[in-house]
Amino acid sequence: MIGSMLLMTLTLSTPAQPQHPGVFPYPIDVRDFDNGLRLVGVRFDSPGIAAFYTVVRVGSRHEVEQGKSGFAHFFEHMMFRGTSTYPEDRYNDVLRAIGADSNAYTTFDRTVYHILASSQSLPRIIEIESDRFQNLEYSKEQFQKEAGAVLGEYNKSATNPFMGLYEKLHDTVYDHHPYQHMVIGFLEDIEAMPTLYDHSIEFFDRFYRPEYVTILVVGDYDWDALQRHIEEKYGRWKRGHYLPDIPAEPPQTAPREASVEWPAPTLPILAIGYRAPAFSTERIDMPGLDVLSQVHFGETSPIFQELVIDKQWVDFIQAGATDHADPPIYTILTRVRVPEKLDEVRKALLNELHRICEELADENRLQATKSHMRYQFLLGLDTADAVANTMAHYLALTNDPKTINRVYELYDSVTAEDVRRLAREYFREETRTIVTLSPAPGVSGEE
Repeated sequence: MIGSMLLMTLTLSTPAQPQHPGVFPYPIDVRDFDNGLRLVGVRFDSPGIAAFYTVVRVGSRHEVEQGKSGFAHFFEHMMFRGTSTYPEDRYNDVLRAIGADSNAYTTFDRTVYHILASSQSLPRIIEIESDRFQNLEYSKEQFQKEAGAVLGEYNKSATNPFMGLYEKLHDTVYDHHPYQHMVIGFLEDIEAMPTLYDHSIEFFDRFYRPEYVTILVVGDYDWDALQRHIEEKYGRWKRGHYLPDIPAEPPQTAPREASVEWPAPTLPILAIGYRAPAFSTERIDMPGLDVLSQVHFGETSPIFQELVIDKQWVDFIQAGATDHADPPIYTILTRVRVPEKLDEVRKALLNELHRICEELADENRLQATKSHMRYQFLLGLDTADAVANTMAHYLALTNDPKTINRVYELYDSVTAEDVRRLAREYFREETRTIVTLSPAPGVSGEE
């Protein structure tokens, strides 16, 4: 224990402070360690309950080698295989004994392992989580079995036409960047995965290192005790040296278009995509496009009222882009209820984009939208788990818990002029990609 304490010399420990005047309402504790691990605590009023999140800043974005996509998501599975100290069954027995709710998920930019349990279980959680992150073990046979499970997961999701549409959209928009493939990976890479046991060992060694990880605890905890337990159990975890060379996507200089013939009955689905800005706490672009999405494509917008409510040609319209470390796709997505109206729906959406580029948004509507977005954000912070999930999103992007307040300061500053300027900057014909999905010839019947 003494040795581990020496290895993890304190470099920064910030006691909880009220987070005013920002939007995030709860006090935050932060401690950094010499090996690169960051510990973040959020004091939330949930007596006896705490959410324990391990945020690993690795997602499908980091899969840079040809033919080896899908490994970030693969480890979401493999991490439950256990260690020599806590094999899979014993690990699960511990979770059951403490009544914990446990799971994991992977995105383009992060993998998150989360546990919700009693606060008094935190020392036990830290013991089993620190063990599997430092000592994961699996045989070649276990690896191949799990790769088969991932293929089964892909085949299940591949029956969803929206999955087919998004696969085609990403593959059409990107030529070089790993966002070209979905989080689960290219099908041909998943099929080849059982032959890549050695690469799996290398992938784990690269990214499951303290400098890629933030431990996040939200709820009822003792900050001093939490630091001691983390220090004791993660102290000998050694920093790595790998930095991925993620290729930048060159600018798109001409419109692109693709189609998918779906082998089962389905209504046509239309996606209009544009290159969007990467996440930033300095530039107003991404928050401005979020506001634009709500003002111009939300349920009270003119185009929604026309196509969904009045004409009933489509059953929904969604628009926006999720926060990504590198430039994502801003997507306007709709499903056409009246298939013969597909071309008219496409024309109406493109005309609306043109109008958005020319006209200023109504000021009262803009202010009401921003107020509603802030209110909805705060309403979502109603449990320890919900707060942790929101904080994990921003920690994965910047590793800074103050990011939330900075982003909402940008939201507050968005003007109608900003919205129109951003529309003109990003909704250009040469950066547009349109993908349609329709039933293959000969396929008929109800969806």
